Amino acid sequence: MAQKHKIVIGIGGSSGSIYAKVLLDRLVSYQEQLDAVGVVMSDNAKFNWSYELGDKSYEQYPFAFYGKRDFMAPFASGSAQYGVAIICPCSMGLMGRIATGVSDSLITRAADVMLKERRKLILVPRDTPYNLIHINNMKTITEAGGIICPANPSFYSRPQTFEELAATVVDRVLSLAGLEVQSYRWGEGGA
Repeated sequence: MAQKHKIVIGIGGSSGSIYAKVLLDRLVSYQEQLDAVGVVMSDNAKFNWSYELGDKSYEQYPFAFYGKRDFMAPFASGSAQYGVAIICPCSMGLMGRIATGVSDSLITRAADVMLKERRKLILVPRDTPYNLIHINNMKTITEAGGIICPANPSFYSRPQTFEELAATVVDRVLSLAGLEVQSYRWGEGGA
């Protein structure tokens, strides 16, 4: 049996709550591959979820939720052996703090832990366009071992709903995280 994953999900405060929702939905469906999922949401993430999705359904997921200042959370230390942190969506301000090593919240601390332990850090920025500061921060994080996976949906699977469109990004992120994901693969049927 394959090793189960311990994953941190950081939900930043930029627009794009649909990506976070689909990510959590997908993780529920892949629970047999998971050992632990810890979730941290910024205040703006909670506001945007309510504003964009019209509810507080984030409260209904079966994962361990931690406060943004809870530095006693297991993944605030590398010794807890969490192997992946996914920040989705990741605002440019949050990315800037990660790029400069400012661990002022549990999300940025989790990102710092992943980089220092040489584990997977996947950032899903939704902002557009990018300025040179954003690009340089992405470069810094990439050079430190992180993965930048912008929330750029694909269309060759012919998504019909917002959720299916968001899933084209989320499925890619979960594949990058090492999960076995059932999704559209270019050249493997479909069209």
